Amino acid sequence: MKTAVEKEFDRVSQIFKLLSDVTRLKILLLLEEGELNVTAIATHLDMEQSAVSHQLKLLRENHIVKNRREGKAILYSLDDAHVLTILTKTFDHVRHN
Repeated sequence: MKTAVEKEFDRVSQIFKLLSDVTRLKILLLLEEGELNVTAIATHLDMEQSAVSHQLKLLRENHIVKNRREGKAILYSLDDAHVLTILTKTFDHVRHN
């Protein structure tokens, strides 16, 4: 049985694995500007809606994005400010060198 610390390490590792995908990074940066539905995200990224939906599902299941229903539309946004902080700090680090 894993200790609480081991579980925490696993969770952090999972988040970094999710953030290591270029498509998911692009989705998150789009959502930085505000809520979007799958169609808008797919259009911005020139991708199929099914591919975007798959990526959003992974991000949602790991509490990186959240969604809400507005009529028939499902709008996606960043789950919390921590996600943006992680991305901003990582880009700052890359640009520093």
